[in-house]
Amino acid sequence: MKRKNIFIGCLVLLVLIATFVACDSTPKQSSTGEQIDDSVITTKVKSLLAEDDFLKSFKISVETVKGDVQLSGSVDSQKAIDKAVQVTKSVKGVKSVKNNLIVK
Repeated sequence: MKRKNIFIGCLVLLVLIATFVACDSTPKQSSTGEQIDDSVITTKVKSLLAEDDFLKSFKISVETVKGDVQLSGSVDSQKAIDKAVQVTKSVKGVKSVKNNLIVK
């Protein structure tokens, strides 16, 4: 009986370890937690860009991967690019901003 309980305990422990390892991120794939964090960052950035009177008229795309935010689209001035980058950097969790915005 004691042996059976030890075996079951070890089996449960192995299953838990396998579960945690499976949810970990790899260099090419984000973990579930990172994907949720990235979607929250993307939503916050899009919301702030839409609320800004100067930037809301531009179509700026936002993508986030592991906290690195990429902005793309076209705007009418360098001032708009600078403002979009500034707004993006103000969001908690943003590690870096890749600016692919172009002046039209």
